[in-house]
Order: sequence, then structure tokens, then C-alpha cells
Amino acid sequence: MAKLGVADLEVRGKRVLVRVDFNVPMDPQGTITDDRRIQSSLPTLRLLLQKGGSPVLISHLGRPKGKPDPRYGLRPVADRLCLDLEAPIKFAKDCAGPEARMLVDNLKPGEVLLLENLRFHPGEEANDPQFAKTLASYADDVYVNDAFGSAHRAHASTVGVTRYLQQCAAGLLLQRELTYLGEALEKPQRPFIAVMGGAKIQGKIEVIQRLFQKVDALLVGGGMTYTFFRALGYEVGGSLVDTEMLDTAKSLLREAKGRGFKLLLPQDTLVAQQLAAGSPTRTVLVTDIPEGWIGVDIGRKTMEDYGKRIQEARTVFWNGPMGVFEIAPFAAGTESIARAMVRATEAGAITVVGGGDSAAAIARLGLDGRVSHVSTGGGASLEFLEGKELPGVVALTDV
Repeated sequence: MAKLGVADLEVRGKRVLVRVDFNVPMDPQGTITDDRRIQSSLPTLRLLLQKGGSPVLISHLGRPKGKPDPRYGLRPVADRLCLDLEAPIKFAKDCAGPEARMLVDNLKPGEVLLLENLRFHPGEEANDPQFAKTLASYADDVYVNDAFGSAHRAHASTVGVTRYLQQCAAGLLLQRELTYLGEALEKPQRPFIAVMGGAKIQGKIEVIQRLFQKVDALLVGGGMTYTFFRALGYEVGGSLVDTEMLDTAKSLLREAKGRGFKLLLPQDTLVAQQLAAGSPTRTVLVTDIPEGWIGVDIGRKTMEDYGKRIQEARTVFWNGPMGVFEIAPFAAGTESIARAMVRATEAGAITVVGGGDSAAAIARLGLDGRVSHVSTGGGASLEFLEGKELPGVVALTDV
């Protein structure tokens, strides 16, 4: 499914509608605490400016429920973009009102316009045709989608606008995501190892089942492991268990055994009396979790085993932390996976981090530039791996 790319467009003297993903975290004072998504958009924006285009940027931020909410305004993003892009940035306080129209009409070559949060309008998530038509009217018949993190949503800005614009292309970031999550993982160099973590099995069942058919081994960590352990009949103390998914966990274990598939669970686990930094901890075998204690990370033996398997791989995909990594004493397992990914990359492996918490963890360590690719879309990357079509990609112009 080859799609038109941004490099193929002739945009000199044209306004280009660009769907970016500026859904960045901010503190209560409105300070951006992680600008990776802004940084990831810069190559596409610089290319459009070099080619003589005038980008009109549209994005969402948070979940304002279809009406203006000052907590989710994009003004701080515009200010940061001014520093990073080194180009004149204009900002419209709405995305579908008279101010937006005026600023679009007066946009000059070399200037960039960022419109206010798309989700301040209910028409965005509803994929309302009139709202989509309004957004499309800001462009000179050219659209670029560079928001992989929103490509799995059939919204006005990802799908609706494409019905009213002739040329709809993938941005450089979107193309890179599709290359690594598509080509690299569809035709991997082997051994191909996947590492799956996070709190719950729910939401990752289809991915796990699809990985059974693709990878040579699946290494499991995070809170979901305790659901598997309970399914195996182990006592897990006060650890997180998704009781509604116990039957599913049993089914996955049976399926893996029937296939002769390497579904690897931790050998040992770090347990704590409470989910707090100062709480007493100990490392125990997964069959020996004390009553009332909480599993918070993989243990040292598991770190060594998983690290060795990752380093021996030629392709590695990682999604989800190994423990409660937000609390420093419980982050060692997640950090060990991140460092193993770096070592595998240095040894020539293709290494892909599937967005979300795992992307945040590797960025916190300053290692995100030392793996092959860090996805900007957690939910989108998982749906793509499940084999689902992403509406925002399907809607782009075929070549």
C-alpha cells in the first residue's frame, strides 16, 4: 500500500494543511515537560519550508470533550515551536472561526500558522463533514499527515479532510513509522524477539496472538505477569491481577504451549510492601511471593536472562515497562531492557520501541537516540501490529 510522500509534493507558494501530533504533556503551569513529539515533526516542517510552502498546522491536545478548555490550549506549543523551528510562527485562538480564516488568508511564504486545539470542536472526533471541509479550505489542495499517534482515529483532521483535497501525503515521521513498524517487523532479521510489558493484558491480546505467528520468542514483564502467574495457580500476594482476563491468560498459555512457542515469564520478581519509594523490598522467585506484598518489577535473574536474549536477537520490538518504573526503586527492570536494546542496536540489530511508557522510559534515560526507532504512537503502533488498517494512512493518496 504505497502512499504519496511529502517529498513528492510541489508546494511552492502553496498553503499546506499539516496534521501534526502536538499532544504533549504539560505541568499545571502550562510548561511542556516532554517535547519529543514536537521535535519529531520538525523534519517535515523544515522540508515544506525549504520547498517554498506555508504550513498550516492542526493538532489536538488532551481530551477537552469538544469544547474550549484553557488547560489544553496549544499556545505553549506555538511558543516552543518558535524556538525549535527558527521560522515565524503565527497562532490562531481557534481552528474554525474568523480569526483562523483571516490568518490563513494572510499567511506568507516562509511563515507557519498553528491553529488552536482541534478537539475544542465536537466535529473533530465525530469526523463531521462540515468541520472537515472548513479545515480543508485552509489549504491550496495539499495535505500532509505526519501524526502517526492519531492515524488510528477516523477523525475530521485525519480522514475527513482528505475527501476535499487532491493531494494527501504522508509526512517524514509517518513514513518512518510505517517503515519500521511495517517493513522491519513484517520481514525481520532473525532471531526476532518481542518484549511486552505494562499493567494489563486487556488491550494487548490481539498483539500477543499476532506476535505468536511472527516472533521467535515473547518476553513478558510488567503488571500483566501477575495475571499470568495467577492463571498458573501461583499466589501473587497483593500484586495487580486483572481477574476478568484470567481465562484469556490461560488460553494464551495453552496456545503458546500448543504451538511450542517461547512465551517467557519472569523467573523472579521484586516485591514491595507498598507502592512507595521508601517501602521495604525483596527479590523472590515468582512462586514465592509473600502474602500481602506487591510485585513491582522483574528480578535480577530475569533481567540477566531477558538482556541476554535481546542482545542475541537481530530484530527486537519492545512495548511496555517491566514494572512500576515511575517510582525510582522499581525502575531497574525497565532500565535493563532499555540498555539491552541499546547494546543490541550497537551489535547491528533493528530495535523498535513501541511508544507509550516504554518510549518515555528510554527517553528518561537519554537513550532514545541510540535505538533504531522510537514510535510516537502507543495505541497506533499496537493497532498496526495487530494487523489493523489505520484510517489516517488508508485515506492518503495512493501511488
